[in-house]
Amino acid sequence: MPQERGFPLITGVAFIALIALIFGLALNSLLQLRSLGEQLHVVVEHHNRKIDLITQTQVAAHIRTDSLFRMAIADDPFERDAHFMEFNRAGFLVGSGRNALRQLGFTPAEQRSFDAQTRLVNEIESVQERVVDLLKAERSADARRLLFLEAIPIQDAFNRQLADMRNLYQQANLAAQQEAQRTYRNTLLLTLVFSVAAIALALMIAWHTLRKVRLKSRQISEQVVELERSRAALHVEATHDPLTGLANRRLFYDRLQQAIRHAHRYGGKVGILYVDLDRFKDINDKFGHHVGDAVLTEVAKRLSSCIRDSDTVARLGGDEFVVLLDGVQGREDYLAAAHKIEQALNANSSFYGLDVEIAASIGQALYPDDGADEDSLIRAADAAMYRIKSGSESQRQQKLPFQ
Repeated sequence: MPQERGFPLITGVAFIALIALIFGLALNSLLQLRSLGEQLHVVVEHHNRKIDLITQTQVAAHIRTDSLFRMAIADDPFERDAHFMEFNRAGFLVGSGRNALRQLGFTPAEQRSFDAQTRLVNEIESVQERVVDLLKAERSADARRLLFLEAIPIQDAFNRQLADMRNLYQQANLAAQQEAQRTYRNTLLLTLVFSVAAIALALMIAWHTLRKVRLKSRQISEQVVELERSRAALHVEATHDPLTGLANRRLFYDRLQQAIRHAHRYGGKVGILYVDLDRFKDINDKFGHHVGDAVLTEVAKRLSSCIRDSDTVARLGGDEFVVLLDGVQGREDYLAAAHKIEQALNANSSFYGLDVEIAASIGQALYPDDGADEDSLIRAADAAMYRIKSGSESQRQQKLPFQ
């Protein structure tokens, strides 16, 4: 009983653990994927913003150099002034882009690249100012020479620095994507592990439950079989003689009642043979009760061998037996059965090495001729048996009521 009470508890705990495991799997996967998306979004947005600022700076620096070049080749003062304004506007964009880039923060490598760019920007601005001064002094040829020999090479170096920084951010984006892929794979692996664990736990619970159910079912089946056996044993004990295994008085009366009802309904006949062993007390006194019991058992076997499957042999008690012959046609049928029984009982017998003579007085009665119910019929057969037992010597020799 404690084990039976513990089984539902174990099963319940196991199912709760399974639910918790599955919930943990789903929650962990959700949190991991959410974190992955947020991290990737922040990193990519941060790097994309820096890439945009670098591109803006590159474009503005190119416009500044191009405007300076156009100033150097322009003859019209108004055109030269327009290019100069474009030159200044581009310079402002270069400065604002670099300031915004610096505010976003740098890694050590990015800081080193930015410092190198700053030195180049200072050199470019210094050379560009000299070019402007030469143009103002109407020394266009010298301005162009300085532009091509110094300003443009420094500008190219600056562009390469910006390109390197842009590549750095692009690589950082690639690294972030690779990290996201690793996180995704780890999450997938963890999900797989949780899933396998959940399935294993579910299978374990199912196996444990099935095993318990089968065990309980087998126990119930065994109990039912045992109950049936006990019931059958009790029925046999209640309706059969314990020594001979024949029907007892109760069962014989039940079958006799049924036979009489059937005969009454369909106009048939029922025969009764009342068998009483002769001098059975002498056998007990002379040889002992164990021999007497063996004689009774042997008589039961011989009586049973002489009747049909539809007939019934019963032991009423002591040395008294009775035979129910159902569906006989008349007296000739039960007289033939009585003769057969007498021959079977008169056979030589040996019990425990002792020769024992078996003899019996057999009375008869026929329904409805000799009785209208079971009691009157049995009394009639009993009376006939006593008449034979106490009759003339010739009757005692024949032991049969069919003169």
